Amino acid sequence: MTAAVRATTFIAVFAGVAVGCTGNLETALQRLSEARALSSNLLVQFTTTADAGNRAVMADSDEASMMYAREAEEAMQAVQKDVDALAPLLTALRYSDETGLLQDFGRQFGEYRTLSQRILGLAVEKTNLRAQRLSFGPAQQSADAFRDALEAIARSAEASDRWRIQALTASAVAAVREIQAVQAPHIAEPSDEEMDRLETRMTDAETRARRALQSLASVTPPGSRPQLTAATAVFDRFMGLNTEIIGLSRRNSDVQSLALSLGHKRMLTAKCEETLGALQIALAKRTFSGTR
Repeated sequence: MTAAVRATTFIAVFAGVAVGCTGNLETALQRLSEARALSSNLLVQFTTTADAGNRAVMADSDEASMMYAREAEEAMQAVQKDVDALAPLLTALRYSDETGLLQDFGRQFGEYRTLSQRILGLAVEKTNLRAQRLSFGPAQQSADAFRDALEAIARSAEASDRWRIQALTASAVAAVREIQAVQAPHIAEPSDEEMDRLETRMTDAETRARRALQSLASVTPPGSRPQLTAATAVFDRFMGLNTEIIGLSRRNSDVQSLALSLGHKRMLTAKCEETLGALQIALAKRTFSGTR
């Protein structure tokens, strides 16, 4: 082989190697750019799911809570999609530190997602809010109707019996008002033991109201008996609503979801954000050649 041929061959081989290196560098640059973009989007989507989850818990309507819960779930799916896309890129780039950070986040996010889905399930139930609406709405209306029915009986009574009927009426109405007053703290109470105590007060008040109604039956004039029957029916309806309120309050979904959001979820959120921040910083330090 002549010198000229050897020189030509060397140039060709060198040019091929150079083209190969350039191609590899371009591929590495592209992967690094995609990795940086995915890590940034990861943080955005994670922040979105955390914020939407908090809004679902704090929402004051079923519709808003469900809307934010869907938004949180969609963002969690987007987070998982970005994790799945980023992992092979980091592996191809042989970025062991970044791969370790992404794996750490994956474990943290798995725990976060399980907890978040539990919180969202509780949040959309809105049992405390529903109990509050019953207490301030239908239960309040029934209590007022009960009072009005008994006061009408007292007004129509004979003068000789009026004072006793008024006293029994006041006793029955006071018992109903006590039950109403206990509903609000029961709805807000997280402790089963304290709810037991409040329910005992309700039971005692119900007993006093029914005794007053029984006593009224013995002194109510015949012409007012239909009104007393109607008043008793209203009281039964009120107690039925109270039972429903207690059931919803016992479920305590709003109280539980808020406690979990302010407690364990907040700590998990901070860990996830810290890991994603470290991943972004690590990728930002990478040079265009793929080395530190």
